[in-house]
Amino acid sequence: MLIPDYTKIHNRFRLNGYCYNQSTLKEVAYNFIKEGDFYERFLGDFLMDWLDQSETIILESSGTTAVPKKLLFKKQSLVNSAIATGDYFGVSVGDRALHCLPANYIAGKMMLIRAMILGLEIDLISPSKNPFYKNNKTYDFVAMTPMQTFHSLAELNKVKKLIVGGAYVSSALQQALIKAKINAFETYGMMETLSHIAIRTMTDPVSEFKCLPDITVRQDERKCLIIDAPKLDVQNLVTNDEVVLISPTHFRLIGRIDHVINSGGIKLHPEQIERKLSETLAFHFFIDQISDSVLGEKVVLVVKDDPEIKLEKLHSQIKNCKSLDAYEIPKAIICFKDFVQTHSGKVKRKQTMAQKPHRILDL
Repeated sequence: MLIPDYTKIHNRFRLNGYCYNQSTLKEVAYNFIKEGDFYERFLGDFLMDWLDQSETIILESSGTTAVPKKLLFKKQSLVNSAIATGDYFGVSVGDRALHCLPANYIAGKMMLIRAMILGLEIDLISPSKNPFYKNNKTYDFVAMTPMQTFHSLAELNKVKKLIVGGAYVSSALQQALIKAKINAFETYGMMETLSHIAIRTMTDPVSEFKCLPDITVRQDERKCLIIDAPKLDVQNLVTNDEVVLISPTHFRLIGRIDHVINSGGIKLHPEQIERKLSETLAFHFFIDQISDSVLGEKVVLVVKDDPEIKLEKLHSQIKNCKSLDAYEIPKAIICFKDFVQTHSGKVKRKQTMAQKPHRILDL
């Protein structure tokens, strides 16, 4: 029986230093499922599904902004996505890569697919907040979340090309990457597009996203992005991401339209306010809204209830953030014991706001 292209394993593929073919990789997957750590069991399940004779595979979304859903994809589409990334970044056979992302989400799955298809030598480690802890190796290609990137800044000189995705990249993090002269890129994508479909270089603070080859974008009447990617089997995919459309292949991201705050008739994007505040605030926070009898909805700053965060000092920092417009200034600070997050570190805003706050400070 002929082995389909999408299940072939490149003969230069290495996992944690060892060479595997389709048969031996199934054994690894089985061991992951039976004896592996939490993250390895997800990886084992995915490998078993990938290496079967089916032409399709079922993937599940992260559930960050909605209820998690399962979708059916052609395996060839995942292969095409891996090849597009390899071509765009010049990732080639024998390059060293690090897999430090949760394998239960699309980014972690695609990192493994890229290694198997492109012939990479990939190290698999637990998806901790600092993947370079006790790791002195150098890598040609690494994908990380913004949280991992922040906690690894001192070690990123070991990486030739870094892609950062899964959540928006703050201005403070981008400036830190520029200062450290890290060759880093912010990605845009989702489970429905099989990881990223557009890339933004972070060596330029105001750069726009550029689509990967054979991918085009447009807008609907809400100014939200519509994606066409034939090789990924994606056609007319309507998103809730408002953008400034520069061309069919270039755009700037504004924020999710379902996050928009209507405060006194002024429509505000939390992501835009977060980017501005991140120039001043160096801890984990997000912007949301609560009901207000005068404004309808008022902007609030949401933080973790950390004793080291002095709310009065924080109030002063907010007032002195010169990039904020008057109507973007938070009207209150809400403290929670913790944020509700996905395994990949994305904050679930609605679920977090549904909790009982520890403290509220009106500003």
